Amino acid sequence: MGPGDLTTALAALVPHTDPRLLVGHETFDDAGVFRLSDDLALVQTVDFFAPIVDDPYDFGQVAAANALSDVYAMGGEPLTALSIAGFPTGRLPLEVLSAILRGGQDKVHEAGASLVGGHTINDDEVKFGLAVTGRVHPLRILSNARARPGDVLVLTKPLGTGLIATALKLGKAEAVHEATMIGSMKRLNRDAARAAHEVGVHCATDVTGYGLLGHASHIARASSVSLHLRVRALPLLPGTREALASGVRTGGAERNDAFVAPHVAWGSVTAEERAILVDPQTSGGLLVAVPAHRVPEYLSRVEASVVVGEILPQGEHLITLEG
Repeated sequence: MGPGDLTTALAALVPHTDPRLLVGHETFDDAGVFRLSDDLALVQTVDFFAPIVDDPYDFGQVAAANALSDVYAMGGEPLTALSIAGFPTGRLPLEVLSAILRGGQDKVHEAGASLVGGHTINDDEVKFGLAVTGRVHPLRILSNARARPGDVLVLTKPLGTGLIATALKLGKAEAVHEATMIGSMKRLNRDAARAAHEVGVHCATDVTGYGLLGHASHIARASSVSLHLRVRALPLLPGTREALASGVRTGGAERNDAFVAPHVAWGSVTAEERAILVDPQTSGGLLVAVPAHRVPEYLSRVEASVVVGEILPQGEHLITLEG
């Protein structure tokens, strides 16, 4: 579902007033946070989707990493996970489901968490994901609502998964690009979250289905700030530009574009750059608002992280792009 449709659906919900609920859905954060004591809060999230890669074990790994990322984006540590699966029983061998579940379990264990159960239903299409519970100190929550003017925006993984995955389905991508994409999607955001705590970060989000601009706009709204992004600084997966050049576009990108377009100063951004900015990501990196004086330390701790912009006082647009 696109961000505009989800915003409309959520508008009917009445905010919950329990003071123990520290983060709800109002700020479009990546997970909810519920305080249990002065020094302990639960982080809870759920995420599942249909395959974007052919290998079932890889799909399980990617889907699990994607779900675990929501906990990392809140500054939390994953504790337990429940698997959620839809499977066309009788149409595909059960070995496929076993491989998906094994991939998910292995990624959960890599995160230091425990897979404690799950639920599976018959479905026309394969789907898999996790409901994850984590923990965080209430004073160490990373949230969309805590960006500050002067913070520097750092992106911890390259963009392009949606475009490359679509190119693969159309037979327009090379195997080497597929392998690089899968490797990026399988990589946990654990180190990026740990480094965020170590350098005093207060705001982060993971870049997933709403694309870079969609998730960046949530930070701008929740923190009452504006974002300045340098488009040509954005890291891209190998094969992203080739996918664009071959005419590949995604339906999710169109919905994301419609959601953010009125709130963005596009400047001299090209059509191809715009497609990258709204490309739906799977298991993308964190977009982290780092205190300016701690940026060199953060970059040294998180491999492949790149400075892509900064936080500004609230202005006319949520996001201003520099081509």
